[in-house]
Parts: sequence; C-alpha cells; structure tokens
Amino acid sequence: MDELKSGYIQDSSSFTCLLCGERIEKGIVYPYENRFYEAERYMRIHIERTHQSVFDYLLGMDKKLIGLTEHQRNLLSLFYQGKDDKEIQKELNIGSASTIRHHRFALKEKERQARVFLALMELLKEKDEYAPAFVPVHKTATMVDERYNITQDEHDQFVHKYFSDGVLTKFPQKEKQRLVILREISNHLQKDYQYDEQELNKLLKGFYEDYVLIRRYLVDYGFLDRTADGSKYWVKK
Repeated sequence: MDELKSGYIQDSSSFTCLLCGERIEKGIVYPYENRFYEAERYMRIHIERTHQSVFDYLLGMDKKLIGLTEHQRNLLSLFYQGKDDKEIQKELNIGSASTIRHHRFALKEKERQARVFLALMELLKEKDEYAPAFVPVHKTATMVDERYNITQDEHDQFVHKYFSDGVLTKFPQKEKQRLVILREISNHLQKDYQYDEQELNKLLKGFYEDYVLIRRYLVDYGFLDRTADGSKYWVKK
C-alpha cells in the first residue's frame, strides 16, 4: 500500500515509477529547472510532471479496476482538491451540504469494506493452495473483461501453441488467446520510442505476414498508441 501511494518502488540500484515504468538510477544527481536533485526526489518530480499525482493517475484508471462510479470519481477529485462541502454542492449541483456528508460517509464505508476484504484475501493466501497464478492486466487495457481471466499456465500454453522460433504461425480467433499473442509481441517493442509506420510494419512483419492486422489489434487492445494520421506509433504506458 505504501509503495502504491508513493507511486514508485526501489531496489539496490534504482527507483522505478509504478505508473509508467520510468527508471531513475541511484547515485546520480538530476537537473530540473536550474536545480539538482537526488534520485528519489527526482522520481517524485517525475511523477508530478508526467502524471500530475498518484491520486489523479489511480482515479483515472478503468472503473473495473477501481470500482468507482463517475459520480464517486468526481467527488473524490473535489475532496482531494481541498474543496469544502458547500463548494462541492455548488459545483456538482447537489441538493444540500448534508448530501455531500452522506457521500463522504458512504465512501468511508467503502474503505472499511475494502480493508476487511484485503485482510480476507491475505489470510486466504495462506490456505488456498489451489489458487492459480493470474497474468496481471496491462495498465493500458482499453476494456477489462473476461478476456483477461488468464492464468500463467494458460499464457505459456498459448505462446507455445502459436509461436514457433519467435514467429506467429496462426492468428487465433478466440479473444483470450489473441490477448496473449498481442502481449507477447508488444513485449518485443521498444519503450520510450516512436516508430514511424514503415519501421513498425517491418518489425511486425517479422512476427506475422499480415502485419496490418497485428498493428490494428495492438492499438485496439491498448498496447500501442498512435498519432491521428497514423504516421507515428509508440508503446502505451
């Protein structure tokens, strides 16, 4: 929880942003706006510059991942901005300040329920020896649904079934299998790099003859983003 709140993790040599994967090495001084910062402080600056805040990033995630309605998102955003109940009432055009207090109470109840649920799941880990290992949903997924119900064993089976010497032998019809194939291909693309269309086509053709199909699905599934004219492509973070 502390790592998620801070937005980064650290190991012996670096700090890594949990929101985009940016890695900042320890032992280096980083310049920003005519000042110099040690690695951890510079990581916090990176999060503020790139993501505004950890709170804003998490609040903007898919509703299936955070379990909040649009109305609850708006309320939390205004609470985080430090606005009082009367200001929120006016901005959201809600009946009365007491209605805002009711929403605050409901959110606190949701927090208590979440804490109990987390405790239950932690205790369950100690006893549930048959629980499968699920492949994490990629952060830029455009829609989280049953397609993402994939265990590590299934993932490995699909990769073995559809790839031969790193080349895709057949593009699967089932969406769960497509997801695994697309994830595998996206892992071979450079991060923090913009491909022009011709360059990306050449790279994808090395995986599968119908590179246009692969490129389209990589965008549709949220692995790639592109400019409006389709001239540049990059891995989404």
